[in-house]
Amino acid sequence: MGQNIEEANFSECLKKGRLKKFAEGPSLIEKEIENARNDLETAFDSITRENYKWATIQAYYAMFHTARALLYSKGFRERSHYCLIVAIKALFVAEKLLDIRLVEVLQMAKTLRENADYENEFSQDSAETLAEKAQEFLSKAKEILKLNN
Repeated sequence: MGQNIEEANFSECLKKGRLKKFAEGPSLIEKEIENARNDLETAFDSITRENYKWATIQAYYAMFHTARALLYSKGFRERSHYCLIVAIKALFVAEKLLDIRLVEVLQMAKTLRENADYENEFSQDSAETLAEKAQEFLSKAKEILKLNN
């Protein structure tokens, strides 16, 4: 039943134009992985400087760019953060390429980023955890994409 819900959500995102076919996607995978790497490096740097708000935001964007690289590999582009998550579930979790746990962390990261950005709510613990999970997500994505760097 869960897979049917994911398929329905994916179809709805396509219908509303929040997910689109994107032929150029595969050519942009390396760029997105590089963006993810840079954001992750900056997140860890922010943690060392005790700037936990920005570390939270940067760790989320490391995950966002990682997810976008995965989506590009399937020839799609997102027009919403929500639909990016829906697509990752439909294209990678449903196909047993990615553990749902990492997508749940991406969803949590989105909420933490919004709280840090819009509510000025953040913590050292959540920033550190998010950066570690972003690193794990990036490593798994590179494995899926068969990237060595």
